[in-house]
Amino acid sequence: MIESPGVSVSAIPRRQVVAWAFWDWAGAAFNAVITTFVFTVYLTSNLFIDPAVLADRGSNPAAYESAVAGLSSGLALALTIGGIFVALIAPVMGQRSDSSGRRKLWLGINTGVIVLVMALLFFVQAAPGFFAYGVILIAIGNVFFEIASVNYNAMLVQVSTPRTIGRVSGLGWGAGYLGGIVLLLVLYVGFIAGDGPYWFGVTDANGMNIRVVALFCAAWTLIFALPVLLAVPENKPAVAARERVSFFRSYVVLIGDIKRLFRDSRPTFYFLLASAVYRDGLAAVFTFGGVLAAVTFGFSAGQVLIFGIAANVVAGIGTMLSGLFDDRFGAKPVIITALVGLIVSGTAVFLFHDGGTAAFWIGGLFLCLFVGPAQSASRTFLGRIAPVGREGEIFGLYATTGRAVSFLAPGLFALFITWFGAQYWGILGIILVLALGLGLLIPVKTPPHARAGRVLAPATD
Repeated sequence: MIESPGVSVSAIPRRQVVAWAFWDWAGAAFNAVITTFVFTVYLTSNLFIDPAVLADRGSNPAAYESAVAGLSSGLALALTIGGIFVALIAPVMGQRSDSSGRRKLWLGINTGVIVLVMALLFFVQAAPGFFAYGVILIAIGNVFFEIASVNYNAMLVQVSTPRTIGRVSGLGWGAGYLGGIVLLLVLYVGFIAGDGPYWFGVTDANGMNIRVVALFCAAWTLIFALPVLLAVPENKPAVAARERVSFFRSYVVLIGDIKRLFRDSRPTFYFLLASAVYRDGLAAVFTFGGVLAAVTFGFSAGQVLIFGIAANVVAGIGTMLSGLFDDRFGAKPVIITALVGLIVSGTAVFLFHDGGTAAFWIGGLFLCLFVGPAQSASRTFLGRIAPVGREGEIFGLYATTGRAVSFLAPGLFALFITWFGAQYWGILGIILVLALGLGLLIPVKTPPHARAGRVLAPATD
């Protein structure tokens, strides 16, 4: 990022920074509740297994284990297909929002679709026949969440300076985790704890309490996404506008941009590849964390939610603190430290899988301590190296490269389970992806203009 002529970077109003971070707070509904600790746990529970298989569970445990694994792999397959759509359209959507100066507009549109998807999850009844409908909706929501994140992440450079970008990014991620704490607490008290009836007379019959949670999440996102749409102005293209081309012609332009990125900014190109791998591992930690807690470590639905609250506390604190280290030492050391911590913690969870809930509480919270810093510092690193006026395009590539290998962690998770016959072996699949990403990241050189506190280079044509 560079200073615009006549405009001081210190002139960014604090209210814009806070309003921007509120979108992360709003996104906690989809990230923490829908895809991690509540709704995916609901979809992969016994409620969606054939009643005949459940009835024969004692005499035919292999069929039951196969059914449990089938739910997890079905969820992973839906998310993978959704990821393909993200990979195909994210960079072009980011590129077009850059040239038009309409990032906020598209952020609002995509957020609206996310809200609609969560509202439609209310109709996912607790029966096997509704499983496909549920995972398809979650996959669709994930696509639009990723596309919305492209524009949201690109706005980071509008609400920060080269010396505060790490703290601002950490504030956003931290707000997401803290929002998750508040939301999970409210939902636990209102719709999860005990046997019901719950608030407004809701019961757990036919999964109604979880379905109402989806409606609550839709309202939460709608309300808390408004500040960024009202307080942060639309971006104005910082470089000369490109020639407007058709949507499909944009892919030709994109290919040229990728070639130029490889030629002119090799470290950025290699960082996109390395981050694609380890971010897939980070996503898997969240996607399968609640499922592992429930199935492998014997957590009840209520215990999963309580763990989710504690996890968000730890992750939020770790992320906000990491922003200070990011601005002081740079993003890459923070990412490497976080990945090493994740690998060590994940290995401990695997080795002590027989330790029951206590083992997951300890190992799982350490995992959460490092996930947020890795995510936040990755966004910061890219924010520092993105050419001015092309942030949306670069963050679109960021989303695309991440989705291009989105089969890795879910695939290895399922493969290790299939090979060794128990769900906890899937943890090794996730650890392997994180280790591979770390190995790819270590040789990536940090460009001089991307080091902590440096002013970023302008866009080049």
